[in-house]
Amino acid sequence: MGIHVIKMPDIGEGIAEVELVAWHVKVGDMVAEDQPLADVMTDKATVEIPAPVVGRVVALGGEVGQVMAVGGELIRLEVEGEGNLKPGADAPPAKAPAAAAPAAAPQAPVEAPKPAAAVAPAAAVAPAKAAAPAPSKHARQAPAAVARQPGEKPLASPAVRKRAWDLGIELRYVHGSGPAGRILHEDLDAYLQGQGAAGQARGGVAYAERNDEENVPVIGLRRKIAQKMAESKRRIPHFSYVEEIDVTELEELRASLNQKWGATRGKLTLLPLLARAMVVALRDFPQINARYDDEAGVVTRYGAVHIGIATQSDGGLMVPVMRHAEARDLWSMAAEIIRLAEAVRTGSASRDELSGSTITITSLGPLGGIVTTPVINHPEVGIVGVNRIVERPAIRNGAVVARKLMNLSSSFDHRVVDGMDAARFIQAVRALLEQPALLFVE
Repeated sequence: MGIHVIKMPDIGEGIAEVELVAWHVKVGDMVAEDQPLADVMTDKATVEIPAPVVGRVVALGGEVGQVMAVGGELIRLEVEGEGNLKPGADAPPAKAPAAAAPAAAPQAPVEAPKPAAAVAPAAAVAPAKAAAPAPSKHARQAPAAVARQPGEKPLASPAVRKRAWDLGIELRYVHGSGPAGRILHEDLDAYLQGQGAAGQARGGVAYAERNDEENVPVIGLRRKIAQKMAESKRRIPHFSYVEEIDVTELEELRASLNQKWGATRGKLTLLPLLARAMVVALRDFPQINARYDDEAGVVTRYGAVHIGIATQSDGGLMVPVMRHAEARDLWSMAAEIIRLAEAVRTGSASRDELSGSTITITSLGPLGGIVTTPVINHPEVGIVGVNRIVERPAIRNGAVVARKLMNLSSSFDHRVVDGMDAARFIQAVRALLEQPALLFVE
């Protein structure tokens, strides 16, 4: 038997270091050739590292959240034969993941499930926990973390639910020791013992105090988002401009197009229409369809309109890019937006699909609120935010009528875009959306 050391591969594009965001194996596991070992994150994309050989994991080279250099030791496998680690040339052994346990596996009950990236280190320390003296049943249950999905309803009998209500206990925080995680009366007793007194009675019901805490490591995509947002706000002097738009006719057009061609061409949302309006308006405002290299002091204006579509995923906010929006019709835009959103949500978006935008659209859909102050996607110089559509009374030709109104909340880089130009650009977008026939007049 020998030891085979797998080093962090060169992913390309001049990348010198990556962040380790997930382990798919633990010490003692047998791995097959091409089996995924770990996920690492570059500036934009998550890359899966496969096993080049068959073997058994003897040591892991880092902890989740650690930044590792290309060429550094990733993992060690025990393999048949000599391996690639020569006797007498042994490098320092890779670190076991036990050290990551305090940060990655909080002991108190929590509302939200632990991040997937924290599961592997927690699992690796299970044998060490088993070696400790066995605690009592209540002591073992009270500190256990409850890994339920948000909105998941805990299993419990009506009697247990009634008692929990009387005690002021939220069942989603209680560990269930019954079949399929069902919460029993004994689990309520254990929870109360772990939390102390049930608290003061209010209106005949006692409310149990909660003193649990959760430390959530900011790693992987969430760390990249934090760094990107901080860089954008630190380097770009933002200013925001909000304009109200009457989208009554636009919504009528959209409904008509969907009724006529929705079954064959696909349904249209507001975003393709907004993207089309931006494409047309940007012809007169090239300084907004641009990227600013503030270190070199160069603004690059683009003829092509590559629109970033801010998209929420389970891991966080990402911005896939709809390329050459100027050459697409409404249905091509709609199909591309759907494809990119699906790629982001399934984690299959490539590095190229997540870079190169020249201006960005962001939308919270029906949660869009009245006004937002979107953060510019550095190094772009503008971002257009969509707020929700609200039907409100408005005066038209001296009469009060119901109209569908929406705010556009946009931000611009004041180093490159003057306030007057920003206002004129949004007014041009407004004119196109309020008279949607102009979207198709060349």
